[in-house]
Parts: sequence; C-alpha cells; structure tokens
Amino acid sequence: MEYTQLGRTGLKVSRLVLGTMNFGPQTDEPTSHGILDAALDAGLNFVDTANVYGWGENKGRTEEIIGSWFAQGDGRRDKTVLATKVYGNMGPDGEAWPNHDKLSAVNIRRAVDASLKRLRTDYIDVYQFHHIDRATPFDEVWQAIDVLIRQGKILYAGSSNFPGYKIAQANEIAARRGAFGLVSEQCLYNLFERRAEMEVIPAAQEYGLGVIPWSPLHGGLLGGVLKKETEGKRRTEGRAAATLADPAARAKLQAYEDLLDKHGLQPGETALAWLLTRPGVTGPIVGPRTQEQLAGALRALELELSEEVLAGLDEIFPAPGPSPEAFAW
Repeated sequence: MEYTQLGRTGLKVSRLVLGTMNFGPQTDEPTSHGILDAALDAGLNFVDTANVYGWGENKGRTEEIIGSWFAQGDGRRDKTVLATKVYGNMGPDGEAWPNHDKLSAVNIRRAVDASLKRLRTDYIDVYQFHHIDRATPFDEVWQAIDVLIRQGKILYAGSSNFPGYKIAQANEIAARRGAFGLVSEQCLYNLFERRAEMEVIPAAQEYGLGVIPWSPLHGGLLGGVLKKETEGKRRTEGRAAATLADPAARAKLQAYEDLLDKHGLQPGETALAWLLTRPGVTGPIVGPRTQEQLAGALRALELELSEEVLAGLDEIFPAPGPSPEAFAW
C-alpha cells in the first residue's frame, strides 16, 4: 500500500479511500465487517462515511456498522483514519425537523455527538461538511469546529461538494480566526466528469487541501458497462441509464473500452489508476459491495499507465481547461 499526507497535514493516509455508503442498504453487517478487515489487512487505512448513510428511516446505520467493527478491538480504531460527514437532516423518524441539518453550531454539536455514539469512538479524524450551507456564516461554523477540536472530538475539518470560491472563503475566514481551516475536499471527479479541474482542484491545491474524488467510476459507467451490458451482466438504471441513452456519451464509452481492450487493461482499474496520476489527488473513494470488488480496486495501485494510454484517455475525455481560459480568452 502506498501512503501520502492528507493535504498540508502530517496525517498519512492510503492512496485509496474505503467508501462505506453501501454498508447497510446493499451490504449486510457481516459482509461489511469482512470488507473492512480485508481493507485493513491490505493497508488501506482511510475509511469514509457520513451520518446520513443508511438513508431513509435507517439514517446512521452505516456508522453503526463501522462502530460495531471498531468494538471488536484488535487495534482496529487506532489503525484507521476515520472520516464522516455532517449536513443532511437527521431528524427523528425521518422528519425534516428544524435545526437537525446543515451547519449551524447547534446542529454540528448535536451531529458530532450522535456520530461518535454510533461509531463507538471518542474522536473523528476528519469531520467533513457534506455540502455548503448558504444560511450559516463560516465564522459560526469555525467557532463550532474550534470547540470540538479543543474537546478532542475531532482532529481536522474537511469539505465535500464545495465550489472553488467556497473553499477559498472558508479558509480565508479560518486564517483570520487563527484556525487551521479545511484540509480536504471530497468532490465528484473522474474521467467522464472533469469539471473539478477548472476551479475546485486548483483552489484545493492553493490552500493545501487533499482532493478525494467520489464516484471514480461515474456510477459504474467507467467499469466496462458496455461489455457487461452485452454479456447480460449489468442492468443499468438511474444516472447510468440516462447517460447511456445519449449517443455521444455512449460513443465515448465505446472508444474508452476499445482503447483499454487494445492495451489489455481492465476499465475499472484503469479509471482508478488515472485518478492516482492526477495532481492534487490524495486518493479516490472506492465503495465495494463485496471483497472481490475491493480486490479489483486494490489492483489499481499496481497499475502504471503508459503515456500512450494517458494521451488516448485525454483524447476521449478531454479536460475542460483551466479557469478562466476555459470560458474566457
């Protein structure tokens, strides 16, 4: 396993991040624990979750599964860099109850205590804002985070789904307060969706944030979806089905799979390996439902992409270009 420091911090994390969104809704507790054990055995030490995972009436279930895994002991918690998120409404019985969501000081205080209880731990390594809160000023957010850091409940703060200007605003206000600010940004970023390269990733690099891409296979589309569709191994739905209905998008995916066939490469592993070559990227989030899928993701760490392959990928999925040149002269 390769390790890198998370942004400008001294915290060492694995180049792959174990996403746990499937734990509970699609993967039962024993299988989830098996995946966590296999990841730790492979040296993957960075585990990402969110308080809302489990969804619907089961919000918080994913954190509970991780907590029961920590409770088994044997150094599991000490070996793990744990990241969770706050923003979504956690009101009782699925109600959208006031002050049970977003980034007010009262919700941050309530949410972190609830997460700690579910996770069966006394601290969270990276506490992430799941979305921007347009109603709460960053002075209030950082005041709440400063208190949690002093209490030892969290060590670092990170963002998720932030635009570039909000990353800058958050860290400028943190600096004014003498606080450390954001250390990571979790964003949608993959071969198919490269808009983060325009402003989000440059802002993250400027302010010393590690970039953690989510949906590295773009909902499975970059995992060889056309071949699987032909062989009857995959039934597409949701965003993937809508994308495949677009002839231009389908043509890109066909060119992608043909390029990798030519070079004897597996699509999913290649999409992850490509992200590992990108400037500013700490490590993509992989969300395996089985140990076999985890093993496939780990193989991406050993894959070195040739200049010919990298050039071919850029031709199929061109970069948007830097800001402001991408939309100005």
